[in-house]
Amino acid sequence: MGTDLQPASNPLSLLRLQYSAIVRAFSHLRSERGNALLEVALVSALLGVPLLLGTGEMGYAVYDSIEIANAANVAALYGMQSATFASDTSGMTAAARAEATDVGAALTVTPTAYYACSSAVGGTQYTGGSAQANANAACTGGSNHALEFVKVNTSATVTPLVHCPGLPASFALIGSSVMEVEQ
Repeated sequence: MGTDLQPASNPLSLLRLQYSAIVRAFSHLRSERGNALLEVALVSALLGVPLLLGTGEMGYAVYDSIEIANAANVAALYGMQSATFASDTSGMTAAARAEATDVGAALTVTPTAYYACSSAVGGTQYTGGSAQANANAACTGGSNHALEFVKVNTSATVTPLVHCPGLPASFALIGSSVMEVEQ
């Protein structure tokens, strides 16, 4: 009778018995099979979802950026058809808005027409009511003559559908296109 009560009365012996029971109960877990799968599951849950959301948000912003740049290009294509179309700012604006339907009313379109000398296309730009006369007077020489250009700037601020922490809440996107007007 004394030997049966002795392990229970000794706290150290009781701890050893409990420890050995726990070790026997979980001895099947000593195998490392499945550890890699568990680690992949944990990493995917902790990192995969934010990466997926961030990729989706950036994809949305890139798509809108392409749409805004295409809107500027379409408006410039409309204006470059002739001098009449180049002065039709409302037509260029309508063409840009028709191209960027996903952006909607957030799209700002700024079309302008200007003249430049053929020898210095990137040089002085002549705008305003007497732009053509000023360009003709400035563009002198045998092969130097005035050329008419259309420039369309588009911009919009877009807000992604899902906001991912660490990325901006909205993106300011711009597009620009310059084309020579056909005579």
